[in-house]
Order: sequence, then structure tokens, then C-alpha cells
Amino acid sequence: MISYLKGIVAGVQSSGSRHTLTLEVNGMGYDLLIPGRLAKQLPSMGDTVQIFTHYQIREEVPLLYGFGSPSERDLFKHLLSVSGIGAALAIALLDTLEVPELVQAIVTTNVQLIIQAPGVGKKTAERICLELKSKLIEWRKTAGFFVATQGPAPSILEEVQSTLLALGYTASEVSHALHYVSEDIGLPKDAFVEDWIRQAIAHLSSTEV
Repeated sequence: MISYLKGIVAGVQSSGSRHTLTLEVNGMGYDLLIPGRLAKQLPSMGDTVQIFTHYQIREEVPLLYGFGSPSERDLFKHLLSVSGIGAALAIALLDTLEVPELVQAIVTTNVQLIIQAPGVGKKTAERICLELKSKLIEWRKTAGFFVATQGPAPSILEEVQSTLLALGYTASEVSHALHYVSEDIGLPKDAFVEDWIRQAIAHLSSTEV
């Protein structure tokens, strides 16, 4: 089993949401299907990069998937274990939320954020949470990170998220903003909805380039 490959970036091809990295290792070219997020973070052509891999055979066709970290690769494998979740949906989830944010969304049953991934509906998001919640609570400790974000109280969380998403912010941006407002500013979780929204927008506006 191939755990990772370290080689030279020989090319990247994108077709819609499908991204293929050609990695040259010891004179051989490997084609790896990678998330769009990783495609944007790759070094320049000819530079060396280490990619963590997952090998899968689908309809007798061997496929090699590549990821930027072991935790991203392992979370991908967890997602594939959920009934009805294929590689395309798993990658869409990883492209929508960063690993800590996606894990936090699943363990807190934050369906509102999970359904921001293309092709993921409410029932699918609920199934992901149901099947992975207990597994990921333990796994995130061994994966080298622990998400401590409290965020708004559950009674107002959905309204805060819905408002920010409706304003055009991405799920990842919303998650980052709520983490900042909770941890760095220290806004009480039971503060008014308007306070959470105002502080989140202020932070998001300050980080825009």
C-alpha cells in the first residue's frame, strides 16, 4: 500500500471539480486525483512536493487520491465509510471546509455548514454526523489537533450562519470568523444574534484583501 509519494510536480489538469496532479517519482509519472484546495496550494512546476495517498479500485479501475496531509487523507477515508458517500462528495466536503472545521461541524452536528458542500443535502449531512460523530471525537485527538471553538449558543447558531452565508461568505470563512469572535474576542455564546453577526462581519471585512 502506498502511504505517500515525494516527487516533482510535472503538471496539474483541471476539468470542472476534478483535479489531477501528475507527480514524477524516480522517472515514473503518477496521476493523482486531488482536492481543488490542494491544487491551488501546490508549488510551481518542477518543484518537489510530498503527497499523502489513498489507493482505491472502483469498477475494476485503480485510482490514486492525493492529499496535503495525513489528517486530510484519513478524514477522506472516514467519509468514504459513510453509506452513500463516494470520493466526489468526500472531496467536495474537504474543499468546502478545512479539516478541523469539517471535523468540528460533524461532531457538533452542524448540518448548516456541512450542506454548503456541493451535492450534500440535509439528509446526507445528518447521516454523516450520525455515522462519524463518535469516531471523529476520538480520532481528532490522535490526529494532532483539537478544535475548542464554542461559537454561538445552539439556539442562535443557525440564524447567525444563515445570515453570513446569505451575505456571500463561504462556509470556511464563516467558521473562521465564529472561531475568532468566540476565542479571540471572547463574545459570550449567549450574546444577541446581532452582536455575533456584527463582530463576524467586522472580522471578515478586516481580512479582505
